[in-house]
Amino acid sequence: MESDYLILRRASAFRPSGEWNDDDYDVLCNGVVVGRIMQAAAVPVGMSWMWTLAFGHHEDRTSAHGYAATREAAMAAFAKSWRRELALRWGSPLSVENRKCSRVGKSVSGRGA
Repeated sequence: MESDYLILRRASAFRPSGEWNDDDYDVLCNGVVVGRIMQAAAVPVGMSWMWTLAFGHHEDRTSAHGYAATREAAMAAFAKSWRRELALRWGSPLSVENRKCSRVGKSVSGRGA
């Protein structure tokens, strides 16, 4: 089911203004931007990818951002944090509501990934 997945969408193909790197992605859940994954310059050594939950999509006690060595690792870390957030909001990780966008999906670039 498509709504079970977090989707990556290239920022450069969908944001109306500014210069966006091809390694800058919005993370969507049911068409709503819930975070961002990007290759960043100011990061810990060996951790060139940064992920972050969008403002309003995390509780005070959960990780709202982090760093990873690869885009795939950043996607996995984002999804783990997102699932933790869903569990805080909706209860048990097995509840129907909590399964929304609980899996990492595909990338959508708008320009042929």
